Amino acid sequence: MTPVIEVAGLIKRYGGQAVVEGISFHVEQGEIFGILGPNGAGKTTTVECLEGLRRRDAGQVRILGLDPRTDARRLHQRIGVQLQETQLPEKLKVREALEMYASFYPDPADWQELLERWGLTSKSGTAFGKLSGGQKQRLFIALALVGNPRVVFLDELTAGLDPGARRATWDLISQVRDGGVTVVLVSHFMDEVEELCDRVAILDRGRIAALDTPARLVDLVGATYRVRFRPMAPLEEQSLAALPGVASVTRHGTSVDISGSGDFASAVTAELARRQVVVADLRIEGRSLDSAYVALTGRTMET
Repeated sequence: MTPVIEVAGLIKRYGGQAVVEGISFHVEQGEIFGILGPNGAGKTTTVECLEGLRRRDAGQVRILGLDPRTDARRLHQRIGVQLQETQLPEKLKVREALEMYASFYPDPADWQELLERWGLTSKSGTAFGKLSGGQKQRLFIALALVGNPRVVFLDELTAGLDPGARRATWDLISQVRDGGVTVVLVSHFMDEVEELCDRVAILDRGRIAALDTPARLVDLVGATYRVRFRPMAPLEEQSLAALPGVASVTRHGTSVDISGSGDFASAVTAELARRQVVVADLRIEGRSLDSAYVALTGRTMET
């Protein structure tokens, strides 16, 4: 199957300084593809080159077989875009925004159906400035979909939202993909990428530091993690220390801490079940995309 997005050697410079330095990747049909990195890593510049909003200095880009530099008008009829700094006039009503955006496309979606799908029917007559943060994000998704796109770009969609609104927005993004649309998700939130993305490119100073599924990126760096629990019956720690992937077993008072890598947690829980040892306060800690990011780039997301 031909990828819907193909990028090879993409370069973008500002004042002689390369902000994006020769990155290459592809996105398959139906993926949620993440672009992860801190502010200044080149994420937004990359997607704006893909969207045709910025002219690349070198490299090849194809979206649905089209070059955004030479086929921008045709491409914009087939993609949806939610920009990082999206705003609408404060007094523009929700239904007016959707009706206006629908007029830009030759074969738009039914904007009234989009109102219902994204839970905005009751807000159709509400001015943009009166919407909550979560409602605005639902509207931005609806506007990105009103042209019946095959690919949609979502740039920092959940920035500034409270935890509940972020989770609700994640559900909406999954629904977009379930509707057959390929999603490119730009984010600096590790938990968001782990939750949603099929694959992720980690950008660091304009280069791709790594690209794979979130789980494989964690495995790639051999990240260790820890299982902690409180056994409710006598337990021989040595029997757990011999299990595959286990690095150490220590006891702290009534709790047992086991560190390891790979799928050792499954081996530990299976061994506990075999020995009929009931446990309390079971927790798995420390194995995350965040730890993989530090190992791959040598710095945290904030630095």
